[in-house]
Amino acid sequence: MATKKIKFIEVKSEIGAGTRGASLGVDAIKIAALDYGSNIFRQHESVEVKTENHLLFESQGSAYAKRIKGLITMYERIGAEVSKTLKSNTFPIVLAGDHSTAGGTIAGIRMAHPKSRLGVIWIDAHADLHSPWTTPSGNLHGMPLAASLAEDNQSNKMNRPDRETIDNWKKLKEIGGIVPKINYRDLVFISVRDVEPEESGLIKKNHVKTFSTAEVRRLGVERIARDTLSHLNQCNLIYISFDVDSMDSSISKGTGTPVRNGITEKEAGSLLVRLVQNEKVCCVEVAEVNPTLDKENLMAENTFEILTKVVSQISN
Repeated sequence: MATKKIKFIEVKSEIGAGTRGASLGVDAIKIAALDYGSNIFRQHESVEVKTENHLLFESQGSAYAKRIKGLITMYERIGAEVSKTLKSNTFPIVLAGDHSTAGGTIAGIRMAHPKSRLGVIWIDAHADLHSPWTTPSGNLHGMPLAASLAEDNQSNKMNRPDRETIDNWKKLKEIGGIVPKINYRDLVFISVRDVEPEESGLIKKNHVKTFSTAEVRRLGVERIARDTLSHLNQCNLIYISFDVDSMDSSISKGTGTPVRNGITEKEAGSLLVRLVQNEKVCCVEVAEVNPTLDKENLMAENTFEILTKVVSQISN
């Protein structure tokens, strides 16, 4: 694959999470880089997107979409930065706090390429397909894919959001001016395993391509990567979102929502390296490292090792 110029986009936001501390994840990865004697963050340009984390000290607002106004602002900022990066022919690697801001990354890719069909590879323990009508927690890190798919899932609703929440959710879906930004047929789930019934209903109904941890183990990373890319072969561009809780809870203690039966750090690293070899991959995101829940910065170190492999594959 051709060498690409890389830019790190740091998004130290955690207003979409239920557990505090994900905003420190980016710096934890940088500390891991220092501990490994790596100059990866000197070799590549880095930009930090201003956050709205001050909202953590204020009222959460809607019970079904906590701090959504702050997330609208974040989507706008991230979308603008990702779009600018792609337009300057640079490969964005987004280092994010909580996963809610992934919708802003997707918005940015579509803003830069409004006519392109975007494939999404979602490597995560969670499907993140909730909306204000179905969320059990109100935390927006469970909703970025639903926002990108413009999925309300009102047919399975459990909640009755008020008019203001509905209006703000509409604004979130409309950032970048393209609604929906992605389609279910262009989505692949890998290692998703902690799913609520409202989400599994959508996955079944829309025939979302899904590879379980057991399949990753049985078929091997090479086959999973090949089948994933083959499923997305009609797409012009591909975005990879890697939530560290896709890894098994024995590894991923330093994340807000660890889940058993995940992939290993070796499988995660090999999978990402194999996927980014594809020319259509235009952006990679890493999310949900939370050093406050960890011992000896282990999660960030594992993530840093994976990140180094990915950067080396893209830039060499």
